[in-house]
Amino acid sequence: MSPEYVPEEDGTFTTPLPAPRGRGAVKNPPNRFVPLEIEADPEEGPPGSVPTRFFLDHTKSVITTNQSPDVGIEASINPYRGCEHGCSYCFARPTHEYLELSAGVDFETKIWVKENAPELLKKELSSPKYVPRVLALSGITDPYQPVEKRLKLTRRILEVLVEFKNPVAIITKNHLVTRDADLLAELAKLNAAVVYLSITTLDDSLRNKLEPRTSSPSRRLDAVRTLTEHGIPAGVMMAPIIPGLTDSEIPALLNAAAEAGAIGAGYTMLRLPYQVAPLFEAWLETHYPDRKDKILNRIRSVRGGKLNDPRFGSRMRGEGFFADEVEALFRLSRRRAGLIKRSLELSTAHFRVPGISQGDLFSEDS
Repeated sequence: MSPEYVPEEDGTFTTPLPAPRGRGAVKNPPNRFVPLEIEADPEEGPPGSVPTRFFLDHTKSVITTNQSPDVGIEASINPYRGCEHGCSYCFARPTHEYLELSAGVDFETKIWVKENAPELLKKELSSPKYVPRVLALSGITDPYQPVEKRLKLTRRILEVLVEFKNPVAIITKNHLVTRDADLLAELAKLNAAVVYLSITTLDDSLRNKLEPRTSSPSRRLDAVRTLTEHGIPAGVMMAPIIPGLTDSEIPALLNAAAEAGAIGAGYTMLRLPYQVAPLFEAWLETHYPDRKDKILNRIRSVRGGKLNDPRFGSRMRGEGFFADEVEALFRLSRRRAGLIKRSLELSTAHFRVPGISQGDLFSEDS
């Protein structure tokens, strides 16, 4: 643990930094699994003034697998649970309810840290049962959220992946990823690394309300440029597109991505599972009350009249006339920007367990 984050007696620690920005959630909705609702302490003040508290997560495994057909990668590593970036629309917020917390302000201010993740990863990659595969960082919460600058937990994980030459795919909203360009470049030489910067809007004023503790759009584009200069394939994900709020930015955002040297671009449509729906409604009421009804109606138009559609095949893109229009505009804009869709298949051919030859690794006696 970094000396700046010495755990307290109860195993927690609090950020030594003041809260420089607001929060994406404007409230703490009740937990759907807990019958009791705990009201916020009025002495803590508004959400933006609540300090971020960190808890040590003593997990026993670090590689998580999924069978979702529309995710694209079947295995991931999540160094953190909860995310201080505070994106108001984040689909991962309900995961905090399994910790008997709220998907609202709690998700942004109570973060679990998997301090032993690098050691666990080394153990799992060394197992004869491990089948080399692309690992995503992270998939649920951002591996480069603010505390990573000091804990360097994601960097330590990358050091392990470099040691084993295991391919990695990263999606982040933070310029901090460029700090690890040296490690990513080593994997990129083996066709074993790709990074996508998630950019929702080019409007920094909107970004400040929507994703309060993320890097600015210009900084994320600069990250694409920097990674590309280091020989690391870097693209852009417009994730998510918010109907009625950010869809009009598609052409400009893709042009900016191309100018930054992006190798490609993709998108997902906004989805609002469980408590994220009322949270996002409250966010709209706070920041865009005059546009709230229009935006919500647009979301319903791509979600079969609801605010969320969890079905595989439609949850990432939506359905209906407006969803088709968004897809057509995205494809046209991508083509005009020169961001031709390409499949970047990462290679597991160079994977090795340090100190063990490939013949020993796959022998019948191993």
